[in-house]
Amino acid sequence: MTTFVIRRIFQALVVLVVIMLLVFIVIRLLPGDPILIYMTQQDIQTLTLDQLNAVKAEFGLDRPLIVQFGSWFGGVFRGDFGDSLFYHQSVTSLVGQRLQATLTLGIIAFILSHLVGIIFGTVSALRRNSWLDTTVTVLANVGITIPVFWLGILLIYFFGLKLNWLPRFGYTPLTSDWLDFAKHAILPVFCLSIFALASITRQTRSSILEVIHQDYIRTAWAKGLRERAVVVRHVLKNGLIPVMTLMGIGLSHILGGSVLIETVFNIPGMGRLSVEAIQSQDYAVIQAIVLFVAITVVAVNLIVDVAYGWLDPRIRYG
Repeated sequence: MTTFVIRRIFQALVVLVVIMLLVFIVIRLLPGDPILIYMTQQDIQTLTLDQLNAVKAEFGLDRPLIVQFGSWFGGVFRGDFGDSLFYHQSVTSLVGQRLQATLTLGIIAFILSHLVGIIFGTVSALRRNSWLDTTVTVLANVGITIPVFWLGILLIYFFGLKLNWLPRFGYTPLTSDWLDFAKHAILPVFCLSIFALASITRQTRSSILEVIHQDYIRTAWAKGLRERAVVVRHVLKNGLIPVMTLMGIGLSHILGGSVLIETVFNIPGMGRLSVEAIQSQDYAVIQAIVLFVAITVVAVNLIVDVAYGWLDPRIRYG
């Protein structure tokens, strides 16, 4: 196990370096000059070529690309992601300010979607072909196909505009006012969790149906064990192995969905920050956000791989 973990950590580091290189190159292939976007129209008309080059030199954009990448790569290991061209502040502090909203809503959506999805999928499998199974299956299919941004707009229209039950946009930190936070978080969390919830429900149902027909499950029933004991001790532990794979994928969907949801609900999180950074071609901010998402996804996948051995003792790592 130790050898496997060390090997996976090394592979993760290689993946992160490749991602850093690709992101660095791709965003510089975008059309347009970030300096011209940064400057006002009046500045562009009055600045001389020497003054424009001086502004580029201030942000290090006049140096060769390999030098720029080396400088940024070395700064990452010191916790320095550079300065934002658009916001005029350190990228580290800027991302730190926006990270709280994204993580809070994302973690709640992640826990809610997986917990409810496992429960719904298990109940649906144990009550196969019942009205409950049919209802859960139909709703799960709808949840996978529905666009989250369109769902967000519908929820704002009905619950915010027509019924006036919930706030239409905005965000209140959990530490400031938990009740106001809950009111603002209901709609975004629902939109963030709907795809993962539907996916987990479908996968759990499929896995449980496969497991309950195994010989050791029939033996457990024949021994007279209660349904709860059979489900918890035998069915779930073995049936959740494929579901663990979806957890890493589900987290990436939740983080990716935050871009749309935070824009729709006007939430000052990393998703909205990434949209603003792309529009303004703020290289340092884009690189930092992509790197954070990549580190999160890689770390979760590593945890999932290690969790396989705990869920199924038959799995051995060489």
